[in-house]
Amino acid sequence: MTLLDKSSGKKADGGSAAAGTKAAATTGGSTTAPPPPGPLRVLDSFFEISRRGSTLTREFRGGTVTFFTMAYIVILNPLIMGGFSAENAPLDVAGGWLPAAQVGAVTGLTAGVMTIAFGVVANLPFGLAAGLGINSFLAVSVIQDVTWPEAMGLVVINGLLIVLFGATGARTAIFRAVPKELKAAITVGIGLFIAFIGFVDSGFVTATTAGPPVVLGTNGSITAVPTLVFVAGLLLMGVLVARKVQGGLLIGIVATTLLAVMVEAVLRLGPGGADNPGGWHLNTPVLSGQAVSLPDLTLVGEFDLLGSFSRIGGLAAVMLVFTLVFTNFFDAMGTMTGLAKSSGLAHKDGTFPRLKPAFVIEGLGAVAGGATSGSSNTVYIDSAAGIGEGARTGLASVVTGVLFLGSMFFTPLTSVVPIEVAAAALVVVGAMMMAQIKEISFKKFSVALPAFLTIITMPLSYSIANGIGVGFISFAVINAACGRSRKVHPLMWVVAAGFVVYFARGPINALLGS
Repeated sequence: MTLLDKSSGKKADGGSAAAGTKAAATTGGSTTAPPPPGPLRVLDSFFEISRRGSTLTREFRGGTVTFFTMAYIVILNPLIMGGFSAENAPLDVAGGWLPAAQVGAVTGLTAGVMTIAFGVVANLPFGLAAGLGINSFLAVSVIQDVTWPEAMGLVVINGLLIVLFGATGARTAIFRAVPKELKAAITVGIGLFIAFIGFVDSGFVTATTAGPPVVLGTNGSITAVPTLVFVAGLLLMGVLVARKVQGGLLIGIVATTLLAVMVEAVLRLGPGGADNPGGWHLNTPVLSGQAVSLPDLTLVGEFDLLGSFSRIGGLAAVMLVFTLVFTNFFDAMGTMTGLAKSSGLAHKDGTFPRLKPAFVIEGLGAVAGGATSGSSNTVYIDSAAGIGEGARTGLASVVTGVLFLGSMFFTPLTSVVPIEVAAAALVVVGAMMMAQIKEISFKKFSVALPAFLTIITMPLSYSIANGIGVGFISFAVINAACGRSRKVHPLMWVVAAGFVVYFARGPINALLGS
């Protein structure tokens, strides 16, 4: 693809998707391409495809790539929140649990509907699905005090508040108050974050019980065959992108998946685990006997909006909502910042087209996720893979959403792509997003340290919101102490104070409990 350097207006080489595009007038960092002939012109006009320097082919290809890099959530979300019996599922305070098949069905349904809505209304190539941070928080912490329906009621309240912030312009105001250096740092941090996710998901780096937090492979060596498949996919995709091959990421995903299928057919590695450390990390690349299954949507509407307030009290419930809102709000804001910049759609101040509708629809994703018991839906950083393939408009999101709806019926086919293959694409895209580091002036330490802390905290704490919070607090304090208080927008102080509470929520919850 050819991305625009927002500071100079020159094109920067970041891949192949837009190679050969005829540059014309620019709009928000995109170029204008010739519109298609005939009836496709209506589609082109609605999504502003040619105006953003893209083509129908690139949008369909980008949307497909985004789906394949996000499809793991249809498999992973049920494993985190549900189970096949009460013995292997997270139990709530009343002993209730969520059937894995039903969680998988609503995961695909909500992701499909909300991604299509986001594409049509916001016209941005971002996919939405159940957020991994929030679903883990629900399964590990929240249901220790409330039931699953009550927990989903809290998610709905969280979403309604985010919609309110988006509709009133409060979210946009906060977004505009963030200095451009921190916005660039957020993009770079996300790049490192998704690359680190790829390394972890593939087994390229693993945790240790003693010594350093992580090591290469197993005890410093790459011994697992699935990890070798990841390495092969990473090198293949890297070569294809470097050679500016059209559809390089998609070709790499398909080719590496075929390699994984052949490897599994010969070696019979099976699923990984404590008793099989050399197996595949999530889904095994093999077709089951049944390719099509009907989705069970029983969980739709199974939420209790206010039940948690009567069960654990108002203050405790408010703290849970506060945690959900902060995580949802700033994870999504950071993700959209990074994606807009990597797609060349961001303006010089870091904003992007249809900012307010994007915030509102993303908030509705949280509402829909709670209402269907699939957890809060939010924008996925994995969308960067589709952007790397040339996606620039909401048509790509529509394609991704339709594929998610189809995944409800074709779960066996979706599970053929192993996480090791998707991980390779994430690492390649993470490298692309690192290009934004040139916008940060590291000569000014009052900027350099907050930017560095933002970048490094995201991968090391495994959280976009944590990185943003550390960056906000350090930027405000350092600049104020250096006599540059005017550089700190009043909203930055408000949000920084909120993050102080957010980071201290553990002791605060303990005090409320006592």
